[in-house]
Amino acid sequence: MAAADPTPDMRKPEQLTFALPVAENRSRGDFFVAPSNALALRMIENWRDWPSGRLLLTGPEGAGKSHLARIWQAESGALALGPEALAGADIPALAARPVLIDDADRLAGDRALEEALFHLHNALGAAGHALLLTARTPPRDWPLILPDLASRLAAMPACRLQAPDESLLAAVLVKLFADRQLAAPPSTIAYLTPRMERSLAAAARIVAEIDRIALAEKREVGRRLAARVLEALDKDREPGA
Repeated sequence: MAAADPTPDMRKPEQLTFALPVAENRSRGDFFVAPSNALALRMIENWRDWPSGRLLLTGPEGAGKSHLARIWQAESGALALGPEALAGADIPALAARPVLIDDADRLAGDRALEEALFHLHNALGAAGHALLLTARTPPRDWPLILPDLASRLAAMPACRLQAPDESLLAAVLVKLFADRQLAAPPSTIAYLTPRMERSLAAAARIVAEIDRIALAEKREVGRRLAARVLEALDKDREPGA
C-alpha cells in the first residue's frame, strides 16, 4: 500500500521559513559613541545642566537623534510625543513632567500645533521641567507661522549630530545584523562600509533588504549578496528610477 502524503505538520523543518521578529534596542548600552555623536551624547547625559532646561537635537535622517532621545526619556522619565499629539492637548497636564517631541519640525506651518508648542514651552519653564526636541534642521529653516515660537526656538541650546563615519557604520551594521539574528562575516561589513550611503537609516535599509533576500532565497549573508543589495538601492536612488 502506498504511503500516505505527509500532512503539513509533518514537513521537514528546513522546508519552513519564518520571519523572526527584529529586536531593536535603543538603550544607552546599545549606543555606539563616535566623533559624530559624542558631544550630543554628553549633552544628553548632562541634561540636568541644560540652560533653561531646553535642548534641540538636529541632524540628518538616521544620525541617531531618536536613539539619543530614547536614552534621555529613560533617564528623565519624560513623556514622548509626536508633534501631532499636541492638537487639542491639555497643556498643563503635559507640563507635569519632562517632555520629548521627536520630529518637531513637522508641526511648522500648522498654526494650532505651533500655538500648542509655544504654550507647552512656557508651561514647562514655569513648572521647572525639561524639554527635548529633535528635528532634521534648525528652526530657522522651518516654515514657522508664529514669530513668538520662532524666537523661543531660536533661543534654545542646540546640538547637531553629523553623518556617521565608517567605524560607526561598521558597529551599527554588526548590531543590526545581530538584531535580526544574522551572522554577517567581517568581510561583508568591510565591503559595505566604504560603499554605502553614510547614514544609519541607510544601514537599516541595507540590513533589512539583505535579511529579506537571504530569507526568501535561503542564501547566506556574504559580499555577493551585499553587492547585489547596494546595486539595487543605488538604482532606486537614481533620478527617474
